[in-house]
Amino acid sequence: MVCVAEILILALVVITALAFDFTNGFHDTGNAMATSIATGALRPKVAVALSAVLNLVGAFLSVEVAATVAKGIVNLEGVDGSALLTVVFAGLVGGILWNVFTWLLGLPSSSSHALFGGLIGAAIAALGMGGVVWDGVLAKIVLPALLAPVVAGAVAAVGTFVIYRITRSVPAGYQEKGFRWGQVGSASLVSLAHGTNDAQKTMGVIFLALVAHGSLSPDDGMPFWVKASCAIAIGLGTYLGGWRVIRTLGKGLVEISAPQGMAAETSSAAIILTSSSLGLPLSTTHVATGSILGSGVGRRGATVRWSVAGRMGVAWLTTIPAAGAIGAACWALAHVIGGPLGIIVVFGVLVAACLAMWLHSRKAPVNPDNVNEEWDPAEVPVPATVRAVDELVAAP
Repeated sequence: MVCVAEILILALVVITALAFDFTNGFHDTGNAMATSIATGALRPKVAVALSAVLNLVGAFLSVEVAATVAKGIVNLEGVDGSALLTVVFAGLVGGILWNVFTWLLGLPSSSSHALFGGLIGAAIAALGMGGVVWDGVLAKIVLPALLAPVVAGAVAAVGTFVIYRITRSVPAGYQEKGFRWGQVGSASLVSLAHGTNDAQKTMGVIFLALVAHGSLSPDDGMPFWVKASCAIAIGLGTYLGGWRVIRTLGKGLVEISAPQGMAAETSSAAIILTSSSLGLPLSTTHVATGSILGSGVGRRGATVRWSVAGRMGVAWLTTIPAAGAIGAACWALAHVIGGPLGIIVVFGVLVAACLAMWLHSRKAPVNPDNVNEEWDPAEVPVPATVRAVDELVAAP
């Protein structure tokens, strides 16, 4: 009976991890494809399909980031098997709920930081401050988060300036047509890079769960089925297309042209691939957003909506503590109820909350047909969505 209960808990943790991977896919599609969709380099549905395939391929190229997540954030020696499974599960729920909430708002917040925040909050609730490897958090989460958007923005700004300088004698129509083809290549590279970084974060979490269950030891290699399932989950999420976030990145942040889009995507791909090779679980959202802002700064006369950027900044600053608070609350609820029933109850809360937010999103749908409509200056990001959230919070 005990064995069956442990297997049930492990199964729910793995399912929840793959659900997070799925939300990561649709939440972060815009990082690779928003500018290509906005400039018309790729049709919306073609863009998300291409991104999905390349995300899937990228997930198999490296396991450096997965190793960082599995061994560099939560103290594996501080808790036994079943308790660690509960910590991992609660952290995943915190990450998923924050991802879906920010998707509802159309805000490109970091899925990586949502996951890490959820895990950190659950670990602190379960073990106290010693449940977290703080040196790893500082070196591999905080510092990259501070540096990534700045570096990406600077590289994209310089790249945009150089591109317009070199092609200043080329007619604008030829510029747009030529750089749209370039965007197809650079956006594809970002999608591939995203797979090498983000899919592996979920691999690391599932590895943690398998270690907690006793199926693996901390020194074992990553099982192929873990790689394959995570690759498929993030690919499916990407294909679904997070149209609300795509709209904000493609139309709400900068009035972008094809040369700017290519500069932004090339900058993002270079930085993400470098971080993946170093095992740094970088936020691809921070990189992509910094690059898009930089492309606006680098082009003279470009429109940059700093109010939208400011709202994104607030979301970035609150992601880790907010997801952490949710993760801690979920751990507390599961712990108070205890056993498999506690996990099942929290899983039910997760499903109900996600369903409620999805139903509210239908009041102001964003889809391939309207994702490229002209941005309303009052849209920071989508007023109807914000009203939906207000109604959700005020509902009895």
